[in-house]
Amino acid sequence: MATVSLKGIKKIYDNKVTAVHDFNLEIADKEFIVLVGPSGCGKSTTLRMVAGLEDISEGDLLIDGKRMNDVEPKDRDIAMVFQNYALYPHMTVAENMAFALKLRKVPKEEIDRKVREAAEILDITQYLDRKPKALSGGQRQRVAIGRAIVRSPRVFLMDEPLSNLDAKLRNQMRAEIIKLRQRIDTTFIYVTHDQTEAMTLGDRIVIMKDGFIQQIGTPQEVFDHPANIFVAGFIGMPQMNFFEGQLVAEDGKYTVKIMDAVMELSPEIQAQLKAKDVPSKAVTVGIRPEHVSFVPETGPHCLTGSVDVSEMMGSEIHLHVNAGGRDVVLRVPTTELASEHKGGFAYGAQVHFTFRSDLIHLFDPETEENLLPLNK
Repeated sequence: MATVSLKGIKKIYDNKVTAVHDFNLEIADKEFIVLVGPSGCGKSTTLRMVAGLEDISEGDLLIDGKRMNDVEPKDRDIAMVFQNYALYPHMTVAENMAFALKLRKVPKEEIDRKVREAAEILDITQYLDRKPKALSGGQRQRVAIGRAIVRSPRVFLMDEPLSNLDAKLRNQMRAEIIKLRQRIDTTFIYVTHDQTEAMTLGDRIVIMKDGFIQQIGTPQEVFDHPANIFVAGFIGMPQMNFFEGQLVAEDGKYTVKIMDAVMELSPEIQAQLKAKDVPSKAVTVGIRPEHVSFVPETGPHCLTGSVDVSEMMGSEIHLHVNAGGRDVVLRVPTTELASEHKGGFAYGAQVHFTFRSDLIHLFDPETEENLLPLNK
């Protein structure tokens, strides 16, 4: 098993475009790390530098303390699973899985044992004599994972392995990867643009944008305390609502004004603002759709809006409400709705709502950084 250290890693292409800037990350032995971000953020490039498929322009890559920058990919003792499976079409499943071991001149008995063990873990034993074209997408992906498992690598790299699968298969394979991780117990670095995969798979997730790391933390940390507006908007579905607001410090107490409403802030948030001596100032206010709650009538601490779209999701309703010309999304469990709203809300219906005082996020509009420190 292995630790992986990326110290000041940069990737600069010949056309002087920098794809990855000053990437620093310490990955513990047997940790499952997920790199997540939108297309073009540098996550796959970073993974390919770890694999040795891309040269490192600056910085150091260490696996178990040994510098790997100039070590050939085949000598790094890593295995990579690609998005497009990359199987040999003329070989059977068993031959595909055994190929790397044959190149290493591993004895035939050991190859057979390892292939059968991996096939059993992945539930593909019945397909060992088939060619890839006779398999479904999910089965092919299992074969690609099996081919990596048989090598018993120190580090397991996965580059968007589920993105070619349909939604149902993706959910199924995600669960399979969680089970696989518990059985083979190695270090994983996994790349995805899908935040659900990141949140469900990762011990820690690394959120990237434009080649820069935005935040590193456990899934719960980045959800509960996003470092900046980008992370806040990227993590969570539906995404966080943002408002222009005014933080008001008065008589030793903080409130936040949004349009005509004055939102209360919890004692914990107030204590954090006091500790940082934050003055009255313009702020960007963030609130997740599930932390917006209905109130029966209008008042000084609530906003009023009219329903534009009512999306029935079964266990909950997603409401798009126009409040002061701004689209606000509310995520409401159907169990909390009055009987007349169980089937949804009529277009134009008036609703009054407020925010959970302990779950309001405050960001600096200029730096876009979170104003509240992360309490660990």
